[in-house]
Amino acid sequence: MTASESTVGSDSPNGLGAPVASFVIPARNEADYLRGTLSSIAALDTAYEYEVIVVDGGSTDGTVDIARDYDTTVVSDGGAGIGAARTLGAEHADGEWLAFIDADTRVRANYLTAMLGVVEANGLAGASSACRITGPLRAKLMEATINHVFPRLEYPILPGFNCFVHRRAFHDVGGFPDVANEDTAFSRRLARSYPTGYCSQVLVESSGRRIAESGLTGTLWHYGRLDLERVRTRS
Repeated sequence: MTASESTVGSDSPNGLGAPVASFVIPARNEADYLRGTLSSIAALDTAYEYEVIVVDGGSTDGTVDIARDYDTTVVSDGGAGIGAARTLGAEHADGEWLAFIDADTRVRANYLTAMLGVVEANGLAGASSACRITGPLRAKLMEATINHVFPRLEYPILPGFNCFVHRRAFHDVGGFPDVANEDTAFSRRLARSYPTGYCSQVLVESSGRRIAESGLTGTLWHYGRLDLERVRTRS
């Protein structure tokens, strides 16, 4: 399917007044990171209307209070898992475009305007962008993989911490599946039916906390094991 054949259009789901984009953020006990993420969204330099939805996974810290400080919509998934949380957030979203980020992801001021410009100019139904992984130096290997390997795959991987997708295409492929490495499985499903790509001019920053906690080898083993489980389910 070509880009022109699969362009998803620009209709608003709820008519006039609906936001152009909905940020969906799964969060469980993310009080240490969420404020920085929400602050970065609040600082967006854009004329586009947007909303923010935080999907709480049963937090016992101040996550929900922080979310409400920023006038977000808070929904609860009861701790069903990150893929289910993202899909639940999408069900509550009114935006034409869904911007999935994690509770430890910070966006730059131009994020929304630039991402909309790229997807619309190139007829994309989904995209990600360049990222910077903070933390230990060894996190740069993961950063390089995301920035230079993921975009070149036959079916580009759109990481769950930075995935920008049209709501119609998202629902058409069934959202994030309930499998290990759900973002890889979703990216492959999406790219089989719709054009996807990367916006190298946009940068987000994400925490390298897993690498700091588990080391590079432990982190690679974690994601490798999840991807093996994904392959076994043929996703």
